[in-house]
Amino acid sequence: MIVLEGVSHDFDDRPVLVEIDLALRERRIGIVGANGSGKSTFARLLNGLVLPRTGRVLVDGVDTRKDVKAIRRKVGFVFQNPDHQIVMPIVGEDLAFGLKARKVPKAEIAGRIDAALACYNLGHLRERPVHLLSGGEKQLVALSAVLVTDPEIVVFDEPTTLLDLRNRNRVAAAIDALPHPALVVSHDLDLIAGFERVLMIEDGRVAADGLPSEVLPFYRERMR
Repeated sequence: MIVLEGVSHDFDDRPVLVEIDLALRERRIGIVGANGSGKSTFARLLNGLVLPRTGRVLVDGVDTRKDVKAIRRKVGFVFQNPDHQIVMPIVGEDLAFGLKARKVPKAEIAGRIDAALACYNLGHLRERPVHLLSGGEKQLVALSAVLVTDPEIVVFDEPTTLLDLRNRNRVAAAIDALPHPALVVSHDLDLIAGFERVLMIEDGRVAADGLPSEVLPFYRERMR
């Protein structure tokens, strides 16, 4: 479970998030809001990419301020643009990068990479240069690179925004099939319509929190 207690954050003295108190325990949680509402900052707080100015974020009782390495082992993060996440030129090398950083025994690395790529039928891409991949393939490789490190929770920041419809559907299916709890920031309302819970962030505050059938119509009305 992730708990936010009195969390506020500023950028250049501009309030981005204001006094947020939440307990996040559902298997699928969507996060919506206009551009600049604070939702991406909210997502980054959940795995310690951003630390709150005030308040605290706890993941299974661990404070992001006190042990950010433990938090990042628990909470994987998939960026909107996979080019901001993929760091190695070859697909297999990129998946190996995170495992080596966690000092996974060399004998285990190849098997874990094969298993992660097989989940999305990407095994044939293992030796492929990243720059030759399609947008959807890159996003699935980025997700595989997170999953291969065995996180407990996965956070996505706009995972389908840069994709065409076919690749959007591939990524949506991958998220749906995840055994992990997932929190998904998205403007793609169809992607999160079947989730257990949706948060709407407006002007740095949680303006609505409930079932998608309650929050999404409210959000659509606010965006008119």
